[in-house]
Amino acid sequence: MNFPPASPSASDPSAATLTGDPVLMKGLRDDMSHSPHAVLGAHPMQVGEQSGVVVRSFHPDAVGCSLLFGSETRPMLALGAGVFAVYIPAAKVPLAYRLRFAFANGSTWEREDPYRFLPSLGDLDLHLIGEGTHRKLWNVLGSHVRNQDGVAGTAFAVWAPNAQRVSVVGEFNNWDGRLLPMRSLGPTGIWELFVPGIGVGTLYKYEIKTKEGLLRIKTDPWATEMEAPPLTASRVARSNYTWHDEGWLKARAKGDIAREPVNIYECHLGSWARVPEEGNRWLTYRELAVRLCEHAKRLGFTHLELMPVAEHAFYPSWGYQVTGYFAPTSRYGSPDDFRGFVDYCHQQGIGVLIDWVPAHFPKDDFSLRRFDGTALYEHEDARRGEHPDWGTLIFNFGRSEVRNFLTANALFWLQEFHVDGLRVDAVASMLYLDYSRKEGEWLPNPYGGRENIEAIEFLRTVNAVIHDECPGAFTVAEESTAWGGVSRPPSEGGLGFDFKWNMGWMHDTLGFFTKEPVHRKFHLDQLTFSMLYEYTERFINALSHDEVVHGKGSLIEKMPGDFWQKLANVRLLLAYQFTRPGKQLMFMGTEFAQHKEWNVETSLDWHIAEHPQRKGLQEYIAELGRVYKESSALWRGDPGPESFEWIDCNDKDNTILSYLRRDGADHVIVVLNFTPVPRDEYRIGVPNAGRYIEKLSSDDLRFGGSEFQTRTVVEADPLPLHGRPYSIRLRIPPLGALMLAPAR
Repeated sequence: MNFPPASPSASDPSAATLTGDPVLMKGLRDDMSHSPHAVLGAHPMQVGEQSGVVVRSFHPDAVGCSLLFGSETRPMLALGAGVFAVYIPAAKVPLAYRLRFAFANGSTWEREDPYRFLPSLGDLDLHLIGEGTHRKLWNVLGSHVRNQDGVAGTAFAVWAPNAQRVSVVGEFNNWDGRLLPMRSLGPTGIWELFVPGIGVGTLYKYEIKTKEGLLRIKTDPWATEMEAPPLTASRVARSNYTWHDEGWLKARAKGDIAREPVNIYECHLGSWARVPEEGNRWLTYRELAVRLCEHAKRLGFTHLELMPVAEHAFYPSWGYQVTGYFAPTSRYGSPDDFRGFVDYCHQQGIGVLIDWVPAHFPKDDFSLRRFDGTALYEHEDARRGEHPDWGTLIFNFGRSEVRNFLTANALFWLQEFHVDGLRVDAVASMLYLDYSRKEGEWLPNPYGGRENIEAIEFLRTVNAVIHDECPGAFTVAEESTAWGGVSRPPSEGGLGFDFKWNMGWMHDTLGFFTKEPVHRKFHLDQLTFSMLYEYTERFINALSHDEVVHGKGSLIEKMPGDFWQKLANVRLLLAYQFTRPGKQLMFMGTEFAQHKEWNVETSLDWHIAEHPQRKGLQEYIAELGRVYKESSALWRGDPGPESFEWIDCNDKDNTILSYLRRDGADHVIVVLNFTPVPRDEYRIGVPNAGRYIEKLSSDDLRFGGSEFQTRTVVEADPLPLHGRPYSIRLRIPPLGALMLAPAR
């Protein structure tokens, strides 16, 4: 039977007794409570000689509340301002019970009491968080479905050290921040609450009351799934995925990526291909896995590099303005769908890299910006905290909690989604305090310099942690300056990356290829110069998305000449890219010579890919990839200068470069003709006697080449040339590349 709740009376001593700590009670009533569990829930109480438990509940709109205890229903005393209490003699904590709130319209709401449960974070977690060294931070912060004291629900935890009050809000409480205030767990700045009855799929946010009394509604920085944009709520998620890539991970851990073939296909998932007959919709992660792997395998790529897949509200940012660092974008499916994508790639023998963006984050007010009313993740001073080029905010790498957030995020993608590497975006902007700033717009470091010491230490730490925790995983820096030691280990004073994009090579090479062939002999040093610094870093020769947007034109449209010459130049460029030292990266659309600049809003122009000359280009790239993987001389010795020798880098009159790649006694000869003039009876020096076999000619008819006949087998003559004891005579096609190797 339900009894009407009693009303408090000034003369009733039980009302004063049940009220508890007046300071804490006032904080709850004033909507500024940092410790609701100290008031609400079940607490031991001594009344005279009798030990028992007092239970307090809170709902600001309720007119009454009853306690469901065992088979009993007990009315609770109304203490005012939505607080109710009841004393249970002889009871002990912990106490299992439910609450039933009554409202003026006659309705009721029954629920388990969130305030009767212990914290979901342990002392060790809080200690590591306080140190900024919790490597699996995503396992304790955010939302986690669990069973606590036999009750199913979700534990929420968030970092907001400067808030007056933090509440969980969602459809389950009509987005009312008064109803589920969280408890502060002391100096760590963590707020926590276990909410019974909430499960997978529930949408939620945090309502934060700042020190100034303002309310801010924020998505969860540690949410592992979010609503599909433009909606921004976080979603309670739990993975049920079963992996099947154990063999891949074991083999990866035993490898040495610096001495393995690495041929990367860079793509943007939302614009690689779409489904026009279904409203031009995006492909899902599962659909993309099958089609992308088939495409990559056919063309000889070893890895996919995905432009950022972390959730981002602004689609035209290409993913580089992240609003959900721990959530794969829901545009293409669920987190488990993305796990399925990576798993399928691994089963097909394809590695997966993702772009990672620790340099900056957008100013969207629902996300990290002034998260608890203060500059929590960013700097307060705009001279440190705002990026002038991108209109974004810069992470405060001097805060241990921010470093921990980003380090754990890097591990999250590598461990939870089994990705094989991270390409770190905009590293140069992290290294320099004056990056893209005029005099007076930046603050020097404590030593008066422009180096961002805190960011440098962060990069060293995160790279060291990745290599410690994720065997075989690797990191790549997009770093466009002459900063030394980007790919050296921290123990040697470096930043600890495995590779660096070779931006200098890219700039010089594209600058050379855009010139008319008749003028190229005057600029051959644009190609040879890069070898002067080649071994200062471990490089990836990247022809990326950045080179085919913002009016730069597609790769083929950079090339001079008619369509045939443009295609021949592309084949020649790719031969040079694949055969010089370093790994290589190619952006989607290059493989069929897309004419239009890349547009994130539309699919690639796959309808032109079946054109015979474009099919020839794809066949060429596939053959180039096959020869690359099969020729260890082209990759095993990449880290050291012993793997490369110029044969002739001074033939400006013919505008021909020739060089040799080595793997011990094995070697490959590469000859590149940068003019449309074929060269007959062209002689170069070689190290060995015997026959040399043509492994690849970029001018082959099946690739769309000319009818110029090369010599597929040549005999080395005992005529010394180019400092070598033997030489061979070649017929070099126009705008063509030849690869030869000794006959076995």
